[in-house]
Order: sequence, then C-alpha cells, then structure tokens
Amino acid sequence: MISGGLENASQFRPTRRSREAPEPKSMLAMPLCLASFPPPLRDRLPRGAFQSTHFMANVTEIRKGMAIRQGGDVVVVTDVTHRTPGNLRAFVQIAMRSIKTGKTSELRFASGEKVEVVPMMTTKMEFSYKDGQDYVFTNPETYETVTLPPELVGDCKNYLVENGQVTMIFVEDKAVSVELPASVILTVTDSPEGIRGDSANNVQKPATLETGVAIQVPLFIKTGEKIKVDTRTGKYMERA
Repeated sequence: MISGGLENASQFRPTRRSREAPEPKSMLAMPLCLASFPPPLRDRLPRGAFQSTHFMANVTEIRKGMAIRQGGDVVVVTDVTHRTPGNLRAFVQIAMRSIKTGKTSELRFASGEKVEVVPMMTTKMEFSYKDGQDYVFTNPETYETVTLPPELVGDCKNYLVENGQVTMIFVEDKAVSVELPASVILTVTDSPEGIRGDSANNVQKPATLETGVAIQVPLFIKTGEKIKVDTRTGKYMERA
C-alpha cells in the first residue's frame, strides 16, 4: 500500500500513440488476478460498456481492485470489509488509493449506498528495464513506454525479467497496477546442495532466483536450472 503521494503522477501516462498503431483492447477489469464482476453487477452492465462508460452500483457489489469515483477523484479500491455490528445497520468499509496523488484513505458506506464505478482498461506490456528505482514497460505493438514507481509495481518486481509479459491496468489513461501471468520461468542463481541424510519426502531448501527473490525448492534443484514459479503464491511448481 502506498504511504505517500506521487508528485509526478503525470509521468505514468503512456506516451502518445502513433496514428497507425491499433488501439489497445479495453475491458472492465476486476480485481487483480480475478476474472469477472460478481454476477449481479455483471448482469447489469450496459452492452458494449468499456472505458468511456461509467455506471452506478450498490457499495456491497464493490470488490478489491475496482475503480470508483469518490469526492471528485477516481480511486482504486485496495480493500473491502463488510460489517454488521450487533443491532446496528450494516456498513461497508473501503480502503482506497487516489490515482491522482497516490494517497490512501478509508471511508465507511451504508450498505444501501450507491457509488460510481469507473471502468478500467488493460493492455499487454513487456518489462524492459529499471530506471533507478522505477520500472519501465514497453508496448510490443506500438513501442510506447510507461514508467511506474516501485509502489505501483509491488511484489510483481519479484518475477519481472527482461521482455517478460505483464498486463497493465489503466484508469482514465493512468497506469494504476500491473498483473503477472499465473506462472513465470526463472533461472536459479544460487541453490546450495541438499544436506546429506535428507530422505524425508517433500524436503525443500532455499534458492535464490535471477530476480533476487528467494523461494523454497526441492533438494534436486541446482544452480543454473530454470524452474516454473507460481506468481500468485511464490511457490515452486516444476522444472522448466
């Protein structure tokens, strides 16, 4: 979660797209790594509702990762908690991050309140390189680049390799987050030999991968091998 503001938020806009380049595919994006809106909300979406369509929804239908308009700003929902305190009226507490400032806040809504949902756009991008602390991504079709600070990249940095594919999520032309594929293939850069005498099933050892992240792997994995890692759990899956 971001703890401070992003003074240079404008730098996270993609560079101007050439006239000949195709427009990126748009969709109503849900929370990171989730596929669709909950059925009651999805069934009410207007046909062809993409990035230019805003609509109202009950606050109980809001999920983590969605974008909503709040107080003249657009915010990305980072957490949703539904509460029913004793005999009091139920309410929904939403943690959110402003896409203008990067600041986080929390608000409480009565369960029957309506909020304006702001559709999100997704574009396939590739990780190119680090520029200081920032991460630079490139659209492989248009070659436009987008630079994101580490706060927006989050734990995805543990699985980013050169030319590795990601899905970048935009709200009103501003990049707000990136999604990784369900698994990635990474090279083991350091993996000590298994301790002699280890014979129990599923015994594992630490291994450092090319991105610098450390995970647990089976004893037979050696330095220099490529392995498949689950980006959702950070766990070893199999040899690549």
